[in-house]
Amino acid sequence: MRNNTTCVHQLVTKLSILFILFSILAGCSGTRYLKTEKLLIDKVEVFENDQLLKNNPVNFIITTPPNKKFLGIPFGKILYETAHPNPKIKFQEWLQKKEKRSKRLSKLLSNKQVAALENYGASFNSWLKKTGEAPAILDSIAIKNSKNRISQYYKNLGNFDIEITIDTVKTKKNKVTLKYLILPKSKYQIDSITAQINSSDIDSIYKKHIDAKLIKKGSPFEIKKFEDERTRLIQLFRNNGIYNFQQNSIQFTAAIDSSGMDTKIPVNIQINNIQQRINDTLKEISYAIHHVKEIEVYIDDLKNQESFDQFTDTLNYNGFTLLSKGKLKYRPKAIASGIAIKKDAVYSDENRNITYRYFTSLKNFKYPSISYSPIEGQKDALKASLFLTPKERFSLGFDLDFSHSNIQDFGVGLGGGLGIRNVFRGAELLELNIKNTVGASRDIAQSGDRFFNIFELGADLKLSLPRLLIPFVQKELIPKSMSPKTELIVGSSFQENIGLDKQFFKGTYQFDWQPNTKKRVLFKWIDLEFVNNRNLTNYFNVYKNSYDRLNLIAQNFNVEQDWVDSNNNLNIPEGATNFIDAVINNETPLTVEDNEYKTINTVKERQDRLTANNLILGSSFSLNFNSQESIFDENFYQLRWKLDWVGSVLNQILNGLNGEEDAEGNNVFGGVSPSQYVKTELDFIKHWKLGREQVIAFHAFTGIALPFGNSNNMPFSRSFFSGGSNDNRAWKAYKLGPGSSSNINEFNEANLKIAFNLEYRFPLAGPLKGGVFIDTGNIWNLWDDVEDPAMKFEGFQDLTEIAIGSGFGLRYDFDFLVFRFDTGFKTYNPALPEEKRWWNEYNLKNAVFNIGINYPF
Repeated sequence: MRNNTTCVHQLVTKLSILFILFSILAGCSGTRYLKTEKLLIDKVEVFENDQLLKNNPVNFIITTPPNKKFLGIPFGKILYETAHPNPKIKFQEWLQKKEKRSKRLSKLLSNKQVAALENYGASFNSWLKKTGEAPAILDSIAIKNSKNRISQYYKNLGNFDIEITIDTVKTKKNKVTLKYLILPKSKYQIDSITAQINSSDIDSIYKKHIDAKLIKKGSPFEIKKFEDERTRLIQLFRNNGIYNFQQNSIQFTAAIDSSGMDTKIPVNIQINNIQQRINDTLKEISYAIHHVKEIEVYIDDLKNQESFDQFTDTLNYNGFTLLSKGKLKYRPKAIASGIAIKKDAVYSDENRNITYRYFTSLKNFKYPSISYSPIEGQKDALKASLFLTPKERFSLGFDLDFSHSNIQDFGVGLGGGLGIRNVFRGAELLELNIKNTVGASRDIAQSGDRFFNIFELGADLKLSLPRLLIPFVQKELIPKSMSPKTELIVGSSFQENIGLDKQFFKGTYQFDWQPNTKKRVLFKWIDLEFVNNRNLTNYFNVYKNSYDRLNLIAQNFNVEQDWVDSNNNLNIPEGATNFIDAVINNETPLTVEDNEYKTINTVKERQDRLTANNLILGSSFSLNFNSQESIFDENFYQLRWKLDWVGSVLNQILNGLNGEEDAEGNNVFGGVSPSQYVKTELDFIKHWKLGREQVIAFHAFTGIALPFGNSNNMPFSRSFFSGGSNDNRAWKAYKLGPGSSSNINEFNEANLKIAFNLEYRFPLAGPLKGGVFIDTGNIWNLWDDVEDPAMKFEGFQDLTEIAIGSGFGLRYDFDFLVFRFDTGFKTYNPALPEEKRWWNEYNLKNAVFNIGINYPF
């Protein structure tokens, strides 16, 4: 009893704190403590020769931007102004405002909790200021700074003579439009280009590649071109043997006429020798081409560079010296094949970077280290030293998650992963992952009183090899510079009391490589999937829409009493199955011409399809392009193309063996009819940066999957669907289409898909971002066994069935992820009669609320 009383007291105390804090904040609401009466910048416009610059880079360097707005409201500014300049003083004023308030509060809480309440208020006040945005005050110092930055920006473009004036136009009581008026004059151009190079080796390399130079006679005198040329020269020299070349050895000199009379500028490129201090004397040493004469690889933990005597095992292999503590645990070829640095070759930064990336990608070693040192007694000779510290051979990890879905009310997942490195002494990685989920569902009728009544267990085993492993092929088809990788994956899972209690098995044999940093290739040589539905009697419990359509028709007939329950509804599964059989076998008044007969036949065909086991064996090829330089790059595109070819080889073999066939003449293997189809997808993403944190994002997707030969429809898992938080956000997942049909099934899918998305993203206040979007698209059935014209794509006229959704969203950026809440409205619904498709469901009642992590594209 005492413990219960204590708990109640603590609960009352916490609720009191929250109520008091809310009361203080409520008292402050509507009060703009930090509101200023100074002139505010409402809009900034930049003009060049009387032409308005909208998306020009000069807009991004200005230090006087207006406050960010959404629907014309500066939410960030309002938040900032709501904060109090002295929150603790404000709290004390509130506390002392009434004579007995302080005593009553201390009695209700405690002195310590009252102090904590004061700190909570101060913290919330700080959050308001941090999340909000300070008013954009018209500040002469900031304007002067902007003018200087604009001037420097134009000088970098070759405009050394420029005039900048400022104009302010008052728009409201204390708001102005700030205008920057830029008048650039003649652009300076590069005249002659001369080079003064002290090193003969540098001079030889420079002249050999002179046609690739980026600064040319007659070109505008742009600073960026000189920076790019400096970068090109550094890479050129360091990839052609000059291992110690330094950036400060390159100097550009230009004679600029300050009077502006002569706008042609002669340029001189000065490449000096290296300056090195020897015995307190600074000496000039000529750059020279160096060759790698020795390559040593230290494979073990080297605690300090003086402990080389710890390495007791030495092995010479293909020009490499491999050193280890004790017997070498790796095959020499596995180490040597990934080293792009070659004996007697000239030094190259590129080869060094390729080697570094290779050993990093193996996930077998900690951060690799590569160093070079001159060899005493040999002219221009280098020794390359690679230090590889192996990671622990075994790694173990666990994860725990909790979930809720339309299948389970509450679920707990426990997973574990075991990693084993260097399994076959070839720097391989073997990974075993196991995931077990138990859940509770009130929809499962079971004897007993078990809370956890659904279950799923899955495991997969993956072996990764740092090379292409092709049977009977010894030649290295893909160079190590492209990071080739082979992955062998097998996995299985089974479900209990979940849907049809599916049992999955998968097997994958795939190759992966990167021709360059922007391109990636994935070839699945063998892609196997087997799906076994173990609880077919549960079909109508899972697919309720099909059952409701069937049951509605059955109400009009006098069916057998043992087919229905006390409410005259068909029993599951016996009643539903018997009624379907009776209709199909012409044991009822319905004929094939009746709509009810056609509906029941459709239900039967869908049941047969979704309860059939699937055997999918084929190959796939995908190509990915990504122009994004880094995560901060907001002007980029991504393109993915994929082609699947499934079932042809297996069915050709079965045809040759004259194997078992089903009633329709299709091949059967192990009691399952193998799927056969060809499928292709094209996925495109493009981002345009408009301003500070403002981005236009575009996404386009099209895909088609055509069954043929042994199949007349697509496996459910390989079909397309529409709707959801990453697709058309005005419809829930699987609830759009096919075509103009009224999404009559729980899971609507088809074999043709078209989708387009356009989104404008902008800042609101601090980490809070906003977005408005338009999503379009739909799915259709094409050249398969579906006969409903509303679902089929029969020509370009069916493009009028492309659904349109629009809406807005709020996103909170946590740095490591973005939490997204989007609201989608059905703008054009092709499932409605043509005269009602536009705007008829554009309301909150029919809106779809989407929660997602990170941006959809």
